[in-house]
Amino acid sequence: MEMPALLLFDLGGVLVDNTGFERLGSLLPAPTDAPTIKERWLASPSVRRFELGRAESGEFALEFIAEWQLRLSPAAFLDEFTSWPRGINPGARDALRTLRQRYRVGCLSNTNVLHWQRFGGFADDFDIALASHRLGALKPDAAAFEHALAACGMPAAAICFFDDSAANVHAARRFGMHAFHVEGTAALLDVLRGEGLLVGQ
Repeated sequence: MEMPALLLFDLGGVLVDNTGFERLGSLLPAPTDAPTIKERWLASPSVRRFELGRAESGEFALEFIAEWQLRLSPAAFLDEFTSWPRGINPGARDALRTLRQRYRVGCLSNTNVLHWQRFGGFADDFDIALASHRLGALKPDAAAFEHALAACGMPAAAICFFDDSAANVHAARRFGMHAFHVEGTAALLDVLRGEGLLVGQ
């Protein structure tokens, strides 16, 4: 593989420790396993509207509580929801700083205004930061990758993409990106080293 012009990362499940599915499971009226919660989350109409930037926070809270039958007030739910992403995983920021010495580095994430603001829009971590609620498109939909390529201003073949969703990785490959399926920062670092993209760590 030729040296890429841009390394593009997913956030939750790759660089960010997100406790959302675990925390949501504790709020549901009946016990539900994590894979089922994740599948339901990805298909959730209220989540999709919020992550597409088509609903305000208060609207999202009301819709989500009704859809998932939670016993929380909207305010209590939003407090809980905002806390789900706990922070950047250990070692991730050091790796990003090292990578930025050789490459442009960016993120492409399905997220929402509350979680985005919690991290200050990742302004200090990336050269380009792309979020679904600002793009108006969600991975793995083609529109998300079309908007991302337009924002990055470079051909897909010049980009390496890293995501914990196999569907997102397959979609990126269909656009011509060099895409890798990784789950967690440790796995990401292994792939980066294996591809010769990260040295000295």
